[in-house]
Amino acid sequence: MDRLDRLELFARIVEGGSFARAARELRVARSSATNAIKDLERETGVRLLARTTRHVTPTPEGTEFYRRARMILAEVEDAVGHFSGSPSGHLRIEAPGLLTRTFIVPRLPEFLDRFPGLTISFTQSDRLVDIVREGVDCAIRAGQPQDSSLHMRRLGALPEVTCASPAYLSRYGTPKGIDDLEGHRMVGFLSSRTGEVMPLEFTDGGRITTKALPTIVSTDNSDTAAALARQGMGLIQAPRYRFAADFANGTLVEVLAATPPEPLPLNAIHAGGRVLSQRLEVFLDWVKGIFASLE
Repeated sequence: MDRLDRLELFARIVEGGSFARAARELRVARSSATNAIKDLERETGVRLLARTTRHVTPTPEGTEFYRRARMILAEVEDAVGHFSGSPSGHLRIEAPGLLTRTFIVPRLPEFLDRFPGLTISFTQSDRLVDIVREGVDCAIRAGQPQDSSLHMRRLGALPEVTCASPAYLSRYGTPKGIDDLEGHRMVGFLSSRTGEVMPLEFTDGGRITTKALPTIVSTDNSDTAAALARQGMGLIQAPRYRFAADFANGTLVEVLAATPPEPLPLNAIHAGGRVLSQRLEVFLDWVKGIFASLE
C-alpha cells in the first residue's frame, strides 16, 4: 500500500469510525489496514487514532492530519476529473436537514445521473461548522460568513413568514399590524453567533422594523423552535417552506402577511485561497438553479 493509498484508508477510517468498514470499502485485509495506519503513525511521529474495542476516533493530531489528507485526496480527484472530462470524487456538504430533504434530495437523482463519478455525504445541523478543520467542501447557510478567509456564493433567497398556533392566537389575539404586538410573546431563537435571542423582523413601507417580544422558552435548534410554536409558546418567524405542512393541516396560521420578514439570503460558504474543485463547481451551479426559482 503506497502513501496515497494509506491517506485514503486513514480518511475512510476517520469518516466511518471503523477499521473493518474502511478495509471492506477498499478491499484490503484488516491486518493490512492496521499495518498501514501503524506506518503512517511511525512516519508522522504522532498517534493519529484513538482506539477502543468499539470505536475509533482521531486524536487532535489525527484531526489535523485528516484535514490535510482530505485536501490532498481532493486535489488528486479533481485532477483526474479535469483530464477525464467529467468530475469525480466525494463531496462533503453541510446543510440544514429540512432544507436538504425539501429541495435537494427530490432532485438529487438527476444530478448523480448527470455526474456518475461523484458521491456525496450530507452532514446536518444548525450550528456553525469549521469548514476547513472538519473537511467540509461547503456549507449551505443563511447570512454572511464572519470569517474573511471564507468565500461565499449566493444561491437564492428563502421567503419568510410570521405565524403562530390557533391555540396561541385564541389566547392572545391575532395581531393585525406591528402596533398590535403589545402583550404578545415569541418563541426565542438563539443566535449561533451571539447566543442572544433574535428579535422578530418586519418590512413596513420599505423599512425594516425589529421587535423583541418576551419569551418563556428559547432554543438554538430550528426544529425545536417550530415544535414550540405548534404548542402555543409564541409567534415564530422562519422560511415559509418549513411550515408548508403546518399551514396545510392548520397546526399553524400565518399572521402579519402584509409586513413579512425580509427574504432570507441563502449562500454556499466554502474555503478560499484556491480555485474551486470541478466537483464543487458543478454542484453549486446545480443547487443555485434549484433555489433561484424561489426568488
